Amino acid sequence: MARYKQGDNRKQQLLFPPSLDEYVSEDNVVRIIDEYVEILNIAELELDKNLKNSLDGQKAYNPKLFLKIYIYGYMNRIRSSRRLESEIKRNIEMMWLCENLTPTYKTISNFRKDNAQALKKVFKEFSLMLKNIELITGDVVAVDGAFLRANASKNQLMSKKTLQKDIKEIDEKIDNYLTQLDSSDNEDIGENLFVKESKYLTNLKEKKEQLDKNLARLEEMEVNQHNTTDPDAKAMVKPDHNLMAYNSQITVDSKYKFIVATDVSSEGNDKQQLHHMAQETKAITQNDKGIFLADGGYYSANEIRKVLQEGIILYLPTPKHNDPQSKKGLYTKDKFEYDKNNDCYICPNNQQLQKKSFTQKRKDRVDFLYRGTSAMCKSCPLRDKCLPPKTATKSIYRWEHQELLDTHHKNMQSHKAKELIKQRGSIVEHPFGTIKRNLGWEHYLVRGKEKVSGENALIMFTYNFKRLLNLIGIALFRELIRAIKDNNLEQIREKIALYIACFYFVWLYYFKMTKIYELRVENDRF
Repeated sequence: MARYKQGDNRKQQLLFPPSLDEYVSEDNVVRIIDEYVEILNIAELELDKNLKNSLDGQKAYNPKLFLKIYIYGYMNRIRSSRRLESEIKRNIEMMWLCENLTPTYKTISNFRKDNAQALKKVFKEFSLMLKNIELITGDVVAVDGAFLRANASKNQLMSKKTLQKDIKEIDEKIDNYLTQLDSSDNEDIGENLFVKESKYLTNLKEKKEQLDKNLARLEEMEVNQHNTTDPDAKAMVKPDHNLMAYNSQITVDSKYKFIVATDVSSEGNDKQQLHHMAQETKAITQNDKGIFLADGGYYSANEIRKVLQEGIILYLPTPKHNDPQSKKGLYTKDKFEYDKNNDCYICPNNQQLQKKSFTQKRKDRVDFLYRGTSAMCKSCPLRDKCLPPKTATKSIYRWEHQELLDTHHKNMQSHKAKELIKQRGSIVEHPFGTIKRNLGWEHYLVRGKEKVSGENALIMFTYNFKRLLNLIGIALFRELIRAIKDNNLEQIREKIALYIACFYFVWLYYFKMTKIYELRVENDRF
């Protein structure tokens, strides 16, 4: 008698083999992925835009198949097209999802590469669906950016600053070598040494010629840096190192931490992203009374002006800058009070700085000049605290939209504004933490800003998809899919709200009871 359980004979022929469907349980996530993708309209999403299907050749794969593959792969930290191809051939869940179809890695990769716009539409449609079932409200939305590594090496980076430095160093080496050569006695230099020295000089000149070409290329392109592997990727600075990256932008709704809008930028800072992300968010939420939160990294007077003029309620703190005047021990601009009625500035000595006809124009910014008279500043008892010795009069530039900015600064001093800014980090940094650490999405696999924006949308869509599954469960998600298919969201909206309310009630009850039990145990010790 055998001591252990015996398995089936691998060579035994089965009369009634189990179907593939029997290997996948009813509550398996792949069934939800399959059901959701099947209700999508591929024509509206333009998922079939790049489909190449010849009538006299082999039939093309359904684009929905690749979307299913990628959603499953990204949810399970499998992003490489080669690994996805391998999983399709050995993973029972993937076999079921693909119905035993086995596309090659190249075909899988091409779908992600060629359908950037379609993937962005898939993300947007899911966000709109979340808004329609009131899981996204837009009452409070926070924006943030994070550097995700590009598929490019720093070794392929050409930087104008570095090139100029290297050219200068080579010029110095060449000059030093020629100086030494002139001062040396050629008769004392052996033939082999002379040949070696000549090769050294030739190598330096060849290297300088290549650096000059690279510098000329940058100047022709009118850029400060260029990566030959991915021209759109840029070297971005982090506290501990530099990396070739893209700046991923997201806005997150405060209610359940769903991502509302997303985009990617090639800029290493967030200063020009505020208005664009606020617009994208408002287009989804349609909430005119929604509050938009951002940190000091987004501070740009023009961007703030654009957002406020569209009626968006913005809370963005003013970063602290070291004013050069303050370092010199002189009065800073805030010591001069603006008189709106007389359109002038009042200095600390209660004198007026009148508006002049001169205007300073820089890009899309116009500043008006306000200046005191020479006689007024010369006899002023506070001159030493106001002006450097060689400056005759005090001048102040005022932005044409400064009143709008001053109102914003005043609003940021309120208790409500300070409390909201404290909440910003807990709202928007949670998704990035999950994306980078738990899900392992710290870098992009495609190259070029357009393709990267598509993969970025796929990443953020998968985050929202996974979060919704965790929030409402598979059974309710399946009911939601049926409601979307029937175009009847009102009933399921109420059911989801009731389910979440009950869940939180049970969770709070369990939390309180656990705390009470811990206190009792603690009291029993003493």
